[in-house]
Amino acid sequence: MTSSIAIDRAGPVASLVLDRAGVHNAFDDALIAELTAALAALDADPAVRVVVLTGAGSTFSAGADLHWMRRMAAADEATNREDALALARLMRTLNFLGKPTIARVNGAAYGGGVGLIACCDLAIGVDAARFALSEVKLGLVPAVISPYVVAAIGARHARRYFASGEVFDAAEAHRIGLLHQIVPADGLDAAVERAVHFLLKGGPIAQREAKRLALAMAGMTEAAAEQIDAENAALIARLRVSPEGQEGIGAFLEKRAARW
Repeated sequence: MTSSIAIDRAGPVASLVLDRAGVHNAFDDALIAELTAALAALDADPAVRVVVLTGAGSTFSAGADLHWMRRMAAADEATNREDALALARLMRTLNFLGKPTIARVNGAAYGGGVGLIACCDLAIGVDAARFALSEVKLGLVPAVISPYVVAAIGARHARRYFASGEVFDAAEAHRIGLLHQIVPADGLDAAVERAVHFLLKGGPIAQREAKRLALAMAGMTEAAAEQIDAENAALIARLRVSPEGQEGIGAFLEKRAARW
């Protein structure tokens, strides 16, 4: 069975690579399950001090896989809810991981890819990267990633990009808080290594508690996030099976304009 992710270990640093370059590291149920399990295993490994998340090839993640979208469009509301809960569990696992996390944004990120970036503690991206939360173009919303994206960029910017679905560049991602740093492509590894250097100077227990402290002060706890995830999974499931959602997904898959 082909794996959707690759794990590279270099001393106390573990790099998780979304390894579906042929489809621009798009999400499907297999990648979601593998990435969630890998994150949980790394969180439980005392030898791991820092987790770096990146994509294979020239894209960080293109969001939802077309074949996965086609299956979910044909599924009932209950199946869609369970599917959305799996993605929500992945985001929650990453957001509350007990180790410092770095998003090494090597290229474009759309939809769920933006969610992964927002869930990481540090986000460093290449200056050529592009981003979008384009779900409204399909008659949907970025439901399960919304708590983390709103926490990263604020409600005001989220209202704009959730509603418009427009593509924005790395400079804008930096301005609104999605990226902490932008660098040329040939400087990405050096910037990540510098961030790792400083993270390894901190005490691992203190870093875990520092993350919890920052999240708690922002009103974000795992218990609250789990409840919100259930509500957002129900929302996206309802929209996927709605007439507008079916039309939007169908138009996208058929490469035509939606009738609205």
